[in-house]
Amino acid sequence: MPVQTRRGCSLDCSYCSTGKIEGRTIRRRSPELVVQWMARWRKAGIERFYFVDNTFNLPPSYAKEICRKLIDHDLKIRWWCIIYPMGVDEELVRLMAMAGCEHVSLGFESGCERILKNLNKQFTLDEVRQISEMFSGQGINQMGFLLLGSPGETRESVEESLVFADSLKLDTLKITSGVRIYPHTSLTKIAVNEEIISSNDNLLLPRFYLAKGLEGWLPETLKNWMAQRPHWMV
Repeated sequence: MPVQTRRGCSLDCSYCSTGKIEGRTIRRRSPELVVQWMARWRKAGIERFYFVDNTFNLPPSYAKEICRKLIDHDLKIRWWCIIYPMGVDEELVRLMAMAGCEHVSLGFESGCERILKNLNKQFTLDEVRQISEMFSGQGINQMGFLLLGSPGETRESVEESLVFADSLKLDTLKITSGVRIYPHTSLTKIAVNEEIISSNDNLLLPRFYLAKGLEGWLPETLKNWMAQRPHWMV
């Protein structure tokens, strides 16, 4: 059962449309009302929930309060969520485990610091590694995400990302080859300047950005890496 506790995002990742669709101001529902709503579905027989907030852990104080309310209500549920690898501490991870979290989607997108800056990410690889270790320590499954082929991506940065992802204690890894171009994002402007799309393209049909020089090499490279890693998927 999907649950959304807040709308809006102020992070402004270069490719993401959330801030354009939902706005940059975060609007939060009362944690008590959220958990009361979940409790009604629990009585109806629903045992598993998925927090679809793009950044469950931001702001951290709000995420902790959601967890405390879930613990107080003792719904005996299991749930998943999406984690932005920043603003996560031991207390939050412990509360999530106590509240029934069994799986997180860890959206680190790249294992190259330079590409993270290009994507306007607000975290470092050291933070990703520390956060992954914390979730592993609490027995919470992790699905990592790599978004390969964005502006500035090279064969070397792709290989850095694959090595980094391989070093984490991930249960699964989802790899995207090429980046979906959404309207009114920074990536759209880059794609127009590079004549990948036109300024008149409404982007209703999916269009993707893939850095030059990766077209044939990237699929073959991923195929070879994935042959020995059945928990990786494209």
